[in-house]
Amino acid sequence: MIGKLQKADDRRLSILAGMGDRWRAVPKAWRVAVGCAFVLLLFALPRIYIPGVDEIIRTTKTDFTTVLFLVAMYVVVAVGLNVVIGLAGLLDLGYIGFFAVGAYTVALFGSPDSPLHGSKLATFMHTPYGWLLCVPLAVAVTMLSGVLLGWPTLRVRGDYLAIVTLGFGEIVRLVAQNANGLTNGQRGISDIAHPGGTWPNLLPGFIDENWVGLPMFGSATSLAWYWLALVCVIVCMFASRRLERSRVGRAWVAIREDEDAAEIMGVQAFKFKLWAFAFGAALGGLAGALYAGKQQFMGSNSFDLITSILFVAMVVVGGAGNLAGVTVGAILVWYLPERLRGIDFFGIELNTGEYRLLTFGLALIVIMTFRPKGLLPKRYRSSQPPLVEAHVAEEASA
Repeated sequence: MIGKLQKADDRRLSILAGMGDRWRAVPKAWRVAVGCAFVLLLFALPRIYIPGVDEIIRTTKTDFTTVLFLVAMYVVVAVGLNVVIGLAGLLDLGYIGFFAVGAYTVALFGSPDSPLHGSKLATFMHTPYGWLLCVPLAVAVTMLSGVLLGWPTLRVRGDYLAIVTLGFGEIVRLVAQNANGLTNGQRGISDIAHPGGTWPNLLPGFIDENWVGLPMFGSATSLAWYWLALVCVIVCMFASRRLERSRVGRAWVAIREDEDAAEIMGVQAFKFKLWAFAFGAALGGLAGALYAGKQQFMGSNSFDLITSILFVAMVVVGGAGNLAGVTVGAILVWYLPERLRGIDFFGIELNTGEYRLLTFGLALIVIMTFRPKGLLPKRYRSSQPPLVEAHVAEEASA
């Protein structure tokens, strides 16, 4: 039985590989045109009606645009965690800590409800563009926290590293919950800054006329937030892909496959692992900044252990090491539970709210049973074996 499943899986992978080869054979101009059209479709997705498709994909119990924003935000998380787990092979179970650091940085410096309100830096942030000023600060602080965590802990491997990172995530949550003088404790921080601007009177029919003059990033709609998150997804994917194809990315793969062999060939494993931690933490902080601005309230309940485990599930279910795979994983993990809140079955609305998480869990079990490497695992070309060869390691150590 297992052999038959493995053969079927190999056939599916070969079909996907053939499709990928045919796509790469298409002229670059056509690929760019198709890519641009797909991106435009994503931007327009909340406001267009596709007969026969809308009824399937739209959430009935939750605002569809808000769900799309959350999915896009968690794709940023998946891209960052994929660098740590998928490329560098570092099992990080406390990635929620970096997400929380980014969110709380925006909350502390961008809210009049913050205990830091009144300080010169925080006052400087309280401008119409305060959130935009807080974002690079949040990314920098989160990257620094990744370096500070990685410096003493990346000398351990495997399960020990997983335990340390798990502890980091819990420490951040407990500090946020109990440090009343810094985070307001369980009361949280409200009135967090968000980008300015109002809806213009453009694109009638696409932009609701009731929105004109209202804040673009207010509570009336999540459309602008979804667009902003989508831009962040594109930028993060581009940066991650460029890193993956650079000598840094090849060093990460060498360390993931065999750290001892990589060090023998001259790869400075500790340095490159620290870079992976820092870059992954930065993307986690960016996602946290998006979350804080959208919610306009920050409390410790948003950063529990379950969320951290779901972060790892995005990468594992989608396919570690593959950008397309972790993107699909993020969509599955965060969209499917919302879609399962209500299902229209031949005109009969089924209220599945009580069983949606059970259904979601069963779906994950089925996926990992039949696709243990993920839905879209990393595929190596015949000329690129999984174990990085010596000349790649030499280039990475340069």
